[in-house]
Amino acid sequence: MKLDFHSHILPGLDDGATDLANAVELSAAMKSWGFEKVTCTPHINALYRNTPETIRPAFDTLQEALYKNDIGMEISMSAEYRLVPETWPEVLEKNWIMPIEDKYILTELPISKPTEMGDIKPVEEFKKVRSMGLVPILPHPERYFYLSHDELMRYLDAGAVIQCNYGSLAGLYGLEAQHRAQSLVDEGVVTFYGTDMHNLKYVEIIGKWFAEGHEIVDF
Repeated sequence: MKLDFHSHILPGLDDGATDLANAVELSAAMKSWGFEKVTCTPHINALYRNTPETIRPAFDTLQEALYKNDIGMEISMSAEYRLVPETWPEVLEKNWIMPIEDKYILTELPISKPTEMGDIKPVEEFKKVRSMGLVPILPHPERYFYLSHDELMRYLDAGAVIQCNYGSLAGLYGLEAQHRAQSLVDEGVVTFYGTDMHNLKYVEIIGKWFAEGHEIVDF
């Protein structure tokens, strides 16, 4: 099945879809590429303090809009949880984890400043997630330029799996992210791929990449 476990298409919750019309437009593009089911994963981090209670209304609104606009693409609800002290401990304490396909959870690191994690240690958190019967997905490690290959392998040893962004392979984030992504693919350590859909720039660049003959990876 053509799935995407990583998208920011719920309207008005983070730096993704700005409103419902934009959310429908992004969803229609993903449907046109061949995606059959997309998990909506708004940020839960220091800037975007989302909870299941804030996410649910936006999800219901988009689901209804997709039906009314005859966009036959299934959506499900989860989040992208950043391992930062402002939100991650509260997520665990209040059981705000919404598993993807009843099994996975997106656990991201800060994009450019690892110090934002404070005393949180990814290896320990990945093991903790595993002990809960879930599999931590590390999204777009190719974008964490501070992350060494050895450290990434330690994350995999702790039970995390890698999700690479289609946009990285398409050059959306620049050459370094593109090269790092391709290296991970060539190494055979990527388990999942995702659009990380945010806006129309993603539609343009990822859409062009698919049009060049690249295909959605089934899983």
